[in-house]
Amino acid sequence: MEGTSTVPDTSATPVPPTPPVPLSALLAREDLGLRHIAGPSDPDTVIHWAHTSEMADPYPYLLGGELLLTAGVHIPEAAGSGTYFDDYVSRIVAAGGAALGFGLAPVHDTVPRALVAACDTYGLPLLEVPPQTTFSGVARAVWQLMAQARLAELRRVTEAQQSLAAAAARPDPVAAVLRQLAQRVSGWAVLYGPEGAELARAGRTPEDGPVTALGALAAVVRPGATQTAGPQGPTPSPTPTPSSATDTVGGTHLAAYALGGGRGFVLGVAAPRRDPGDHTIASVAAVLLSLLTGEQQSGSGAARSAALVRLLLGATPEDVAPLLGGDRWTVVHARPTADGPAPDAVAASALGAALGSVLIDTGGGVVRVLVPGDREPTAQEGWICGVSAAVGPHEWASADAQAARALARARATRTPLVRHGERPALADLVPPADAEAHARALLAPIAATPALTETLRTWLSLHGSWDRTAVALAVHRNTVRQRITRCAALLEADLDDADVRMELWFALREG
Repeated sequence: MEGTSTVPDTSATPVPPTPPVPLSALLAREDLGLRHIAGPSDPDTVIHWAHTSEMADPYPYLLGGELLLTAGVHIPEAAGSGTYFDDYVSRIVAAGGAALGFGLAPVHDTVPRALVAACDTYGLPLLEVPPQTTFSGVARAVWQLMAQARLAELRRVTEAQQSLAAAAARPDPVAAVLRQLAQRVSGWAVLYGPEGAELARAGRTPEDGPVTALGALAAVVRPGATQTAGPQGPTPSPTPTPSSATDTVGGTHLAAYALGGGRGFVLGVAAPRRDPGDHTIASVAAVLLSLLTGEQQSGSGAARSAALVRLLLGATPEDVAPLLGGDRWTVVHARPTADGPAPDAVAASALGAALGSVLIDTGGGVVRVLVPGDREPTAQEGWICGVSAAVGPHEWASADAQAARALARARATRTPLVRHGERPALADLVPPADAEAHARALLAPIAATPALTETLRTWLSLHGSWDRTAVALAVHRNTVRQRITRCAALLEADLDDADVRMELWFALREG
């Protein structure tokens, strides 16, 4: 196989990289007046940026793909009679330079013939830059063309994402997503099952060689595989299983993506060319197919669906809990660390997967996850979490409230994760009925105004901190002061008294 890459994709970005600029597009700019005078005229030649250098050996400073611009200041007088130009051009080619632009005036009136010959010898395109065209003008034109290409590529990727999302909502989502993917990359898309069999395909099937190679590439990324693709097929390897891999066989570009969930499904893509946005488009399709082939499509997913239906038809949580797979559960409330739009379904699903549950709900900017009690929720990067105590199904509502209060405290204290306390308290010594009756009587003056009750609860939990309470409730600190003053007046209580605060806290916990 040619150029197989099995490095795990840890640097994937949500947008495609900036496309390179065809050299022919730069030559077509009439305002530049560039002239191709030597080297190959390959229409596929592209440049990634323009760089100016007057060094005799620019090799150490080139990254590859440059249009190198020079006025020939570095050329010695006797250069034409030796190997200077051969050495100069060969070093540019060795560094991966895409083309050389030679500026006329003020040093040279014409391009040296020995330089033209060297570019023809080493296959480096040579452009003549007329005196009226500045190097900065050429560089600006390159960036303008790159910006135009990037905008077009982003538009193509956006349209592809929209069409893939629409395909995922069709009655035949897997086949529809594969059809859209094959159309968008002008190639072939196939879904492999856990055993390597083709479950679905779309697009024009390539020749047997690429098809066989794509199947071998899929084995490389399949979860649990310890193989790499070689000339004789998959061979054992101690390296970790990558999430994606690429290869090129017979001019056909191949890519394989392991679908999320670890169930062994793999997406394979074969295309005659590989544009910068194709990886992004295929990655979106892989995410959608991961959801479509994930756990929600398995037997446990059917059990959860049955549990929901039974709840809607009047069954109690205790009756449906066995279908969900546990007797005790923990509720987690989470919000993104950074301010911004509410988390979307994909982000919520990723959080649920990290916590070990697919029982997820989003709303009001908060993600709520019902986690089996035998799994200990941990802090998640990019999220602030509040965790309830592990409870039985009959206490799910109470656990939901515990998680909400824990999240409010986590946000106020800027702590990644706060758990609801489970230690025995003095309140356990009072019969529940008596405690509830006392709480109702004590809090009656403010019970009809939930905003006052919640503000008092949060303020007491944060030791009377105005700023932290304001952060937790997402209101202004003056609003907190006004509400607490109103509570003190209605309750006829001195909220600076520690005994009063303790009694109110007890009532708020039991009420």
